[in-house]
Amino acid sequence: MKVQHPTYNSSYVIGISFISALGGYLFGFDFAVISGALPFLRTAFELSTWWEGFLTGSLALGCIAGCLIAGNIADRFGRKPGLMTAALIFAISSLGMAFSNTLTVFVIMRFAAGIGVGMASMLSPMYIAEVSPAAVRGRNVAINQLTIVLGILITNLVNYQLADKGPEAWRWMFGLGTIPSLLFLVGVVWLPESPRWLFKAHHDRKAQAILEKIGGPAFANTTIAEISRSLPTETKESYSAVFAKAARPAVLVGITLAVFQQFCGINVVFNYTSTIFESVGANLDRQLFETVAIGAVNLVFTIVAMWQVDKLGRRPLRLFGSLALSVLYIVMALLLKSGAGAGWVSLLVLLAIASYATSLAPVTWVLISEIFPNNIRGRATSVAVISLWIAYFILVFTFPILAEKVGTYGPFWLYAGICLLGFFFIKSKVKETKGKTLEELEPVIVH
Repeated sequence: MKVQHPTYNSSYVIGISFISALGGYLFGFDFAVISGALPFLRTAFELSTWWEGFLTGSLALGCIAGCLIAGNIADRFGRKPGLMTAALIFAISSLGMAFSNTLTVFVIMRFAAGIGVGMASMLSPMYIAEVSPAAVRGRNVAINQLTIVLGILITNLVNYQLADKGPEAWRWMFGLGTIPSLLFLVGVVWLPESPRWLFKAHHDRKAQAILEKIGGPAFANTTIAEISRSLPTETKESYSAVFAKAARPAVLVGITLAVFQQFCGINVVFNYTSTIFESVGANLDRQLFETVAIGAVNLVFTIVAMWQVDKLGRRPLRLFGSLALSVLYIVMALLLKSGAGAGWVSLLVLLAIASYATSLAPVTWVLISEIFPNNIRGRATSVAVISLWIAYFILVFTFPILAEKVGTYGPFWLYAGICLLGFFFIKSKVKETKGKTLEELEPVIVH
């Protein structure tokens, strides 16, 4: 089955998608670095369970601010300036965390890092969706998830290597984030602006030129005609327009999918790997080794998802992932409660990561980048991603507290139930979106 028009400039589209997706790499870095650093930070800052949850979750609070900033920048000035701003914030915050001497300074710098993560988590997939032809859009947006998991894996490998370098090793773990941040900044300078934003901002000739470079004159003319029909006379976005009656069904579905991606519970496994394996008697070396194994499985199955997202489609992958996680969490809770060996727990954790990486992880970002109408895409995407980061904060803030009160296994019963509810929501409310242009999707995302 053909998935690509013969006139598409594949190397160009993939190239600009990968550069934009470097924001995902930095997202993965800041997301994963805390897992390896927590054992050191607990000692350095004498963390209680409350502060451990807040320190971990402070990234999400910054992400919320970052989404608000990104939505405004993306709509007023374009996607490219927003990506450049995110890269600068990443670089500054990485150094700030590395040189923090107090818990307060560290939390402020992690909050700042969250601003960069929030901006990138919104802008990178949105940009890729807007420059990609419909037939390969799912795969290209999933490149962003690929770079996220590469960021997680490489960060976990670096953390594992640094773990025996003394009590100050955590400073290197955070400081090394400056290198990919600067590479991302240089790469974004080379990116063209989103043609859909250019057309909405009345830069028609620039939009036409970029679309012709992507797919030739016929592709450019067809795409511009579709964009033109999808935009109202007044193109200024506002948050009131996001919740207008016509857009509300897609927005509510987008918010629910975003929140579910977090409340499905998998990021507890990513962020609190050391806590989970410490509860079954694993030493620090084994705890950090498990983060590397998680990163490797995450990478392999993200590639599987990229291969299948434009073939099987978004909906079947999400249905599989939500049901599989529900079953696996039940078994994991039973194993943790019974004091099973680290090997059995590791097997269940890796199966859960594989299920998530194949489904909910990449497909959520694909759908969020697809389902909103052109005239409100920037603001609507920011609302959905803000909802995602609020859910992430609640998840990671509450886990250490819940684990202390009801045992490490307790929260996984809750996550299993949420995954089952998510399965029924997807089955009843979400339609397939593969192979359709962004303009064609506007009236069909929900029943």
